[in-house]
Amino acid sequence: MKRTETSSTDGVDSVEKQKAVEVVDDKLVEVISSHNGLEVESYDDEPTEEEMKTLKHVAGTIPFRCWLIAVVELSERFAYYGLSTPFQNYMQNGPDDTPAGLLNLKSQGATGLSYFFQFWCYVTPIFGGWLSDTYIGKYNTICWGTGVYVIGILILFVTSIPSITTQNAATGGFIAAIILIGIATGMIKSNISVLIADQFPKQRHRVITKKDGTRVIEDPNITLQNVFMIFYLMINIGSLSVIATTELEAHVGFWAAYLLPFCFFWIAVIVLAVGKNSYVKPPVGDKVISKCFKVVGIAIKNKFNFEAAKPSVSPDRAFPWTDKFVDEIVRSLSACKVFLFYPVYWVCYGQMLNTFVSVGGTMELHGLPNDFFQAIDSIALIVFIPICEYFLYPYIRKFTPFRPITKIFWGFMFGAAAMVWAAVLQHFIYKSGPWYKYPMAENTPNHIHIAWQVPAYVLIAFSEIFASITGLEYAYSKAPVTMKSFIMAIFLLTNAFGSAIGCALSPVTKDPDYVWLYVGLGVACFAAGWLFWFCFKHYNDTEEAMNALDYDEDPTMLKHSKDGIEECADFSKA
Repeated sequence: MKRTETSSTDGVDSVEKQKAVEVVDDKLVEVISSHNGLEVESYDDEPTEEEMKTLKHVAGTIPFRCWLIAVVELSERFAYYGLSTPFQNYMQNGPDDTPAGLLNLKSQGATGLSYFFQFWCYVTPIFGGWLSDTYIGKYNTICWGTGVYVIGILILFVTSIPSITTQNAATGGFIAAIILIGIATGMIKSNISVLIADQFPKQRHRVITKKDGTRVIEDPNITLQNVFMIFYLMINIGSLSVIATTELEAHVGFWAAYLLPFCFFWIAVIVLAVGKNSYVKPPVGDKVISKCFKVVGIAIKNKFNFEAAKPSVSPDRAFPWTDKFVDEIVRSLSACKVFLFYPVYWVCYGQMLNTFVSVGGTMELHGLPNDFFQAIDSIALIVFIPICEYFLYPYIRKFTPFRPITKIFWGFMFGAAAMVWAAVLQHFIYKSGPWYKYPMAENTPNHIHIAWQVPAYVLIAFSEIFASITGLEYAYSKAPVTMKSFIMAIFLLTNAFGSAIGCALSPVTKDPDYVWLYVGLGVACFAAGWLFWFCFKHYNDTEEAMNALDYDEDPTMLKHSKDGIEECADFSKA
């Protein structure tokens, strides 16, 4: 039996393509011209269990509108890093110091305020996620956030102009600006990555037959992984603004370093306006977060038995949710437990934003700004993200699935390695003259080249690929459809806890204590990574089952999903 029909598909991101639909031996096959850059003959919707294990898994097509939203993130990160990189010098030093600053808060005060800014930027996503999922949606929350952002940068720029400011005015303006920028960052960060991932339809695994006869599986999990890799790539392209702003800071003034991000940020405003009608905007949930807490409350009252919150188990109580929603809450809680170890990782990551800059100022700069080297992290990510996406990850998948828990574990290991390198380097700084354990005693550095900091930044970059990107992906994939921004905000909140730990450590962020600071952080990150692995390694085995909950229309997938959710629920009780 064979029947051929023609139809067309369209979308914001592609030219219309003609497809022929054939039914051969009662099996539906679509013949299409191309797919994700591959010459494709056809695809079948349902791979068998054997095919799932033996065929190569590839990513699906990423719509153009994903890239469009990524430009918004690029613009926001251009502004954020372009502004925040000069912050350490701006806060720490006075106008007559080397390097020059303005607020003169010294190393401990500047590091403490820097950690407060990081903490604030990652607490406010909770507000942004709640606002988005409960009331106005992701797109509108991002738009309101951009407006607040513009006001915050404008205040920072105006109060840094030397001819019209004083130290007190600059300090007041700086504090007001970072509060506004932090609120705006929270509204944007909790929603932008989720909005990008929402732009492509959630599909099941399917077999694709290429024109050369090769059969592969289009894997939605790999597609999602690639979306977040692209998202993170755009973050780091944007963060290259540090090259320009540090040069402007050193050779023109802080006002110029803050004016550039203010101007560039308007690209985000324009892209949001131009693409308004093309973005996929999922509907806002009906008080979904409140329902979530009610489900958890019922489970707690019943000794953490989530079955008691299901309408099918208690039909007399007329719960305003479905059984699937309860299963999604269980899956989300399992993801939130994975995030528990992240604050240790983030406090190590945060060294790149403050103590690495302070330490760099005690080394021989050879004409470079001491905060310029944050660009090395961004450059390393821009280079290695495509290498991981197109070479490393596919190579590993030939031998074994590279599951999220494994990737996060390696992220912790690279974070620990960065701290070890920083500790060893600091030891040699203190061994070098002329000032040994008290460098810059007379505004002259110890005799050691700042280029020795490069490996620490590169190791941090590798840790981000494995820990940070995978964490974003995990938060999105394990959240209910109507709560994705809020669950993403919970993941981002772990960064705030890391900043709080950093604030507590600020009294030891001074010479001659840096060696022990980095050694302690390295040991903590290494230990946290192994504890993380032993606590959650079994989640690798249930990864497909948890993801299968999104395809519960398929009875086979539903069975696998139920098995995985039950295992997660059992672990919750434990």
